[in-house]
Amino acid sequence: MTPPAGEPARNKDKDTAGLEPPGGDTSHERATAMVAAAPPRARIGVILLHSLPALLLVCLALAGPWLAPHSVTDPVTAPFAEPGAGAPLGGDQLGRDVWSRLLAGGGQLVLSALLIAVVVTGAAAVLGAVAALRPKVGKVVERVADVLILLPAVLGIMLVALSWPEGGRFAVVLAAVVLGVPYAVRLAANAAAPVAGAGYVESAAAGGERLWVLVVREILPNLRATLLALFGLRFVEAVYVVSTAGFLQVGPQPPAADWALMIRENSPGLLLNPWAVVAPSAVIGLLALSVNLAAGALAPQTGRKAVTVR
Repeated sequence: MTPPAGEPARNKDKDTAGLEPPGGDTSHERATAMVAAAPPRARIGVILLHSLPALLLVCLALAGPWLAPHSVTDPVTAPFAEPGAGAPLGGDQLGRDVWSRLLAGGGQLVLSALLIAVVVTGAAAVLGAVAALRPKVGKVVERVADVLILLPAVLGIMLVALSWPEGGRFAVVLAAVVLGVPYAVRLAANAAAPVAGAGYVESAAAGGERLWVLVVREILPNLRATLLALFGLRFVEAVYVVSTAGFLQVGPQPPAADWALMIRENSPGLLLNPWAVVAPSAVIGLLALSVNLAAGALAPQTGRKAVTVR
């Protein structure tokens, strides 16, 4: 539109410059904003696209023992034999079918990682919300977390498993939960602090609402994005910790079929049949990556909305 006489024409770029962030827009931020502004059907499509690999891998790992064509303990070929008709991925150090052991070796790892991620995320969410609402409790939680963070997860798992040898995988899961909560609770508490200081939370607290009502109804629903991202990170960490424990033979023992144990057992024959090591390593990495992507897709999008200046 032509400006009135006597009024200088304004530069639209200068008028809209203040609406953009100081560092400029990045491709990741633009993609996040596009997903947030996408129609519901497109949003569902993005979620399915990112979640499908994780669902397929988890289902395959859980149903693998029933899909294995051979026994996971009986030799079917020569040790470290190359892939052939009866063994698509060849044989391991004892001549057992690598493909069958690959199918049967992921169920316990997936269930353990899921259990660790769910318990750690749930405990961190509750403790973080309580710490944000009750500063005195928050100081105690923070100090305990600072002490436990000093102990590396793998070292803690080895100490627990060696002092409780009959605990097996349960000891690994318990140690991973205890050592994983301190990292997660600090993140949850930092995310819950601004929510706890919001006016509607203070109003509910002044109205006499109980602590558990404030946590469940006021705090946690507003931390969905943070908690889903935290779940993805905790799952990746749990896969790493459980796999490391299995590689060190803390938990599953031979002749059990376990992805991490397969890597340890077959590493001497890497040059003879690399699939015996590469295949379980690849599925562990794909599992962690796909679940992390699925958690990110399920998280509510909070990107900036485009502003049109007329």
